[in-house]
Order: sequence, then structure tokens, then C-alpha cells
Amino acid sequence: MTKYRLKEVLISALITAGTLGVFAASVHATTLDSILAVGKSKNDAARNSQVKIDRLADETRDLLSDYKTVTKQVDGLKVYNARLQRQIDNQTARIAGIEADIDKSTVIARQIPPLVPRMLDGLEAFIKLDMPFEEQERLARVQMLRSSLDRDNLDTAEIFRAVLEAYNIELQYGRTINTYRASIDIGGTEREVDFLQVGRVALAYQTTDGALAGAWDNTTRSWVQLPSGDYSAAIKKGIAIVNKQATTDLLKMPIAAPEAN
Repeated sequence: MTKYRLKEVLISALITAGTLGVFAASVHATTLDSILAVGKSKNDAARNSQVKIDRLADETRDLLSDYKTVTKQVDGLKVYNARLQRQIDNQTARIAGIEADIDKSTVIARQIPPLVPRMLDGLEAFIKLDMPFEEQERLARVQMLRSSLDRDNLDTAEIFRAVLEAYNIELQYGRTINTYRASIDIGGTEREVDFLQVGRVALAYQTTDGALAGAWDNTTRSWVQLPSGDYSAAIKKGIAIVNKQATTDLLKMPIAAPEAN
């Protein structure tokens, strides 16, 4: 009886051990699957996290690039705005200056009308005291300006500009050499002569036949006859130079000596 119970106990123990082994294997398999599932879940989460990180990194790079671009644009706009501000400041200063000039112009405009007649009187007196080269033409210019003072189609600025131009013409006479033909009284006879004007230094003439020559003496306000042998050749050459028929050269001209103080 004891042997049979011992076998039963052994068989029961073996069954129990087998059952425990199967259970342990089942538990081990379940645990391994759980571990693998957790690992897979972590890997999937890691991949999803890396995708998000990569996306955020790309977005960050794009934002940084946009920031740098905008910063450059802002810097450029600052330089451009600074230049515009300087231009505006300069224009504002010019506007202020123009407005000041406009205010002054009203005063000047009132002073010009009484000034212009005095300028013409002075110009006419100067021409009459000057060497008499093209005298009639110069006096006619003054008379024309004088007659324009009462014209209603000319404003003050135009008249003043014309008077200044007449003064400038007179100024240029003193810097040029010129020749022209006209008639003068020589010994009671009207003769046609060629004049040679050298600035305001000398004014000489020579008859068209070359027989007579003379020069203006501004001290006596009269014509003085010159020895033809001394000056005729020089006057003739000077006329040829003005007419571009000869090359520029030194001329022996009758020039009045400066007065002693």
C-alpha cells in the first residue's frame, strides 16, 4: 500500500512539475512578447519623435533663414531711410531758402524800376566818353532799352536782364579786336575808312585806298592823322588778322601814354 501511494505521489509530483513547467514557459513567452511589444512601441515612439525633431529642425532652419533675410532687408531699409531723411532735410533747407528769397524778391522788385533808368543813363554817359567805335550802334542799343521801360508786355526781370546784357556787351568790347567799315570826316571831306579797334587800347583807321591813316586821341576827343609809313602796314595787317586772312602777330599801334598822377 505504501509503494502504490509513493508512486502516486511521484506521479502527482511529476504532473505538478510538468504543469509548472508548461505554466512557466507560457509565462516566459508572454513576458517576452510583452517586452518585444514594449520595445517596438518605444522604437515607434522614437521614430515619431525623430520625425518631429527633424520637422522642427527644418522649420527652425527656415525661420532662421527668413530672420536673416528680414534682418538684411531691415538694415537696407534703415540705410535707405537715412538717405531719404538727409534728402528731405536738404530739400527743407532749400525750401526755406527759396521762401526767404521770395520775400527778398518783393523788395528787390520794387527797387529795380528806379534803378534801371539810372543804369541806362550811366551806360550812355560811358559810351559818349569812350572811344567812338560803333558809337551809333551802341547808343541805339541804349535808346532801345530806354524805350522798352514803358512797354506793358515786358516785366521788370526781363528789362533788367536786357540792361545787364548791354553792360556785358560793353565789357566784351574791351577784350576783343574788331574791324568794321564806316565814314568819317577827314579834313572836311567825308571818307570811307576801315576801322581797327583793339579793345579799349587803340582805335585806328585807314582809308580804303590805303593813302591815309589816323587814330583816336581820347584826351582831345579827336582824330589824329598818323604818318602812313609808320602805321599803315600795321593797321592793314591787323584788319587782315581780324578777317582771318593773316596769322596772329604783334602789331605796332598808336597807343596813348598813361597820364602822370
